[in-house]
Amino acid sequence: DALLYDDEWQKVKDEYPENFRLDYALSREQENKKGGKMYIQDKVEEYSDEIFNKLENGAHIYFCGLKGMMPGIQDMLKGVCESKGVDYDEFIKGLQSKKQWHVEVY
Repeated sequence: DALLYDDEWQKVKDEYPENFRLDYALSREQENKKGGKMYIQDKVEEYSDEIFNKLENGAHIYFCGLKGMMPGIQDMLKGVCESKGVDYDEFIKGLQSKKQWHVEVY
């Protein structure tokens, strides 16, 4: 019941299995690889190679939710960028200039 629009997302996944990945980060139900609560940044980090590859090929990334989540996401992205030898600030500026970076927080 807590999964907003799950039926609709499942339908999209079934209709476009090669173009759509569906996963959840449920902090009350899942643990991350360090044994802590599972958050979106843990899932993005888990799929970081695939995500960065898709972003380099024009994909868009969306973050929506409480503004308190963004520092953890940004810290994780900085770490992933560092591990890939990518300048984080330039990476984000590039995504923003190409209108691939979308953040709606409240």
